[in-house]
Amino acid sequence: MPTLPWTAPHTPPPGTEVHVFASRFRTRTLWGALRFLARTPAVWRQVGRAPGAYGATLRAQPLRRTFWTLSAWESADALHAFARSGAHRPTSRALAAEMHDVAFATWSTSADELPVRWEEAVRQLT
Repeated sequence: MPTLPWTAPHTPPPGTEVHVFASRFRTRTLWGALRFLARTPAVWRQVGRAPGAYGATLRAQPLRRTFWTLSAWESADALHAFARSGAHRPTSRALAAEMHDVAFATWSTSADELPVRWEEAVRQLT
């Protein structure tokens, strides 16, 4: 699966501050990576409908068992509401045992800086 392009469900007002979230997941097994891939479409559809979502992308390296997410939100509360609802909640719970070496990063940026570049996400995660 190639990198999914930046998808912007909602347009933030110019110049506003947005909440950025990045993650990196490594699965324990190739089977775990396949399970992650199988659940990706439902979560991706949820992102497209999520209130407060200003953009998201996913980089999948299934043969390396590594997945990266990068998203921008109206607020931390909008991100948390997304994570606790829809397909994301049961997916994250179902895959939790498959994960190891997980990293998360959050920061703020201007809406004028969207879409966030992958290089910045990798820098924030390391």
